[in-house]
Amino acid sequence: MAIRVLADDVASQIAAGEVVERPASVVKELVENALDAGATTITIRVEQAGRKIIEIADNGTGISSVELPLAITRHATSKLRTAEDLFHIRSLGFRGEALASIGSVARMTVISREQNADLGARMLIEGGQSGQVTSTGIPIGTVIRVEDLFYNVPARLKFLKSDMTERNQINNLVMRYALAYPQVRFELEQDGKTMLRTAGNNDRREILAQLYGVDVARQMLEVTLEEDIRVSGFISPVALTRSNRREITFFVNGRWVQDAALIAALIQAYHTLLMIGRYPLAVLFIQLEPEEVDVNVHPAKAEVRFRSPDQVFSAVQRTVKRALLAYSPVPNVNTPYWNAPVYQQRVVDPAWDMAAELQAEQAAELGSEAATSPQPALPSGKVPLLRLVGQVGAAYLVAEGPDGLYLIDQHAAHERVLFEKMTRQNQQKIASQTLLEPAVIVLPPQSAHLLEQQVGILTNYGFDIELFGPNTFRVRGVPAILAGSDPAAAVRVVVEDFEEDESPLANEIEARIIARVCKRAAVKAGQVLANDEQLALLRDLESCQSPRTCPHGRPTMIHLSVDLLERQFGRRGSR
Repeated sequence: MAIRVLADDVASQIAAGEVVERPASVVKELVENALDAGATTITIRVEQAGRKIIEIADNGTGISSVELPLAITRHATSKLRTAEDLFHIRSLGFRGEALASIGSVARMTVISREQNADLGARMLIEGGQSGQVTSTGIPIGTVIRVEDLFYNVPARLKFLKSDMTERNQINNLVMRYALAYPQVRFELEQDGKTMLRTAGNNDRREILAQLYGVDVARQMLEVTLEEDIRVSGFISPVALTRSNRREITFFVNGRWVQDAALIAALIQAYHTLLMIGRYPLAVLFIQLEPEEVDVNVHPAKAEVRFRSPDQVFSAVQRTVKRALLAYSPVPNVNTPYWNAPVYQQRVVDPAWDMAAELQAEQAAELGSEAATSPQPALPSGKVPLLRLVGQVGAAYLVAEGPDGLYLIDQHAAHERVLFEKMTRQNQQKIASQTLLEPAVIVLPPQSAHLLEQQVGILTNYGFDIELFGPNTFRVRGVPAILAGSDPAAAVRVVVEDFEEDESPLANEIEARIIARVCKRAAVKAGQVLANDEQLALLRDLESCQSPRTCPHGRPTMIHLSVDLLERQFGRRGSR
């Protein structure tokens, strides 16, 4: 095939593919342009998850009518002149590609007015083709309206995710920038509904309260490090965690970045303080001299490279550790363990270790005999009638059966019991317990949207939930079998604490939701149970249809046969 120079429209669409990956990419580029223009108010309006309309208005410095045609030209920028300037970047944008890239894959209208101009200027760009500049009335600032994104590249349109996913991407992006620039008033509207509105009063904790609720915002720990590398922001205490890293956010010199090493430095600061599989919430802002960081690494400017990465990572670790040590309460060593209702840390599962040791010793000491007489597999189906022996480590029930010893994980077992009770009762009518005082929950915008979609399912299972303001819900009732549990936590887990291992329920959305609720409501490992509570849990588990696993597929029990125990005590053949 002969070598040819690509046509301008093809080259523009290739460039757009690096910059404009999805609707959230458009929002990011335009919000950063507005911030670079000194805007103190930024309004974002989105329809159909950004496929139909993305409109961003700001009160920044504006673009003159003379420079407007140049502004939508590729590689036209006011933010640098020479290659050396790349190492002194103080703005968010600098390549001059955003408007040209967006205009090449959408129908884009740019309206802008400078401070000293009597009228604004208007220009239409469609598929990379520019129209004439006309005069129009507009307040000082810029309005950019992007319509029919990817209309001329349908292959790209097909690769977009569901509307919910694309909306969440936009919500998350705007929330991050609202936290990074608390002095700017942000307003985000999706399909006519306000998802976010900040006051622009420079109070980050107030924004945290709007995003995560007052309780979470109150618990977040403020961190500050004033050195050559400055670190500030908020981290969660060890008692407030999530099951994934999604709520860890870093900004470097005001730019949102995705850096695995920074996340690793943060998590390492929590080392030994969190249970395995749990992660903190964090919003951290790193400030250093522009010469110390290379921002020209990634086409979408989502990654950076530090001149002295070890110093940056060390600064993050030291800042976080200092805050955790300063705010963490000192445990009372005089409190006996049986009076402490819940142990906050449990990393090792002693029952699994015990079984593993017994099996290993059996194989080592008995050799071929052990290989021909292995520990019998736990039989499927129902469990036999068990005699309660007691509780071990405030986490496991010990019970005797006709075929040996059973160690039962009280949390997993209670999950299974609650799950089957709720699904069984739903076939008739689940009794709902009205709360004396309704619980109010404030969620991040994307979580609020998810909960709205699942309210019908939760209602079927005995919840009484109503919308109570922007991103706010009031819980008036819960299933009777969950009475006594935290109603707000039981509802919040539906959208905030997604399981990483729900494959057994992958195609059953109702079962997934109820499994999450039951996980939060179930008794926890480390919770001391009275003898009658232990016995009731054991009997409930015996009556379950699938008592061997929790709803997420993890085992509720392990079995140590009489034969195995006799071999370990050297009693085999002596009876």
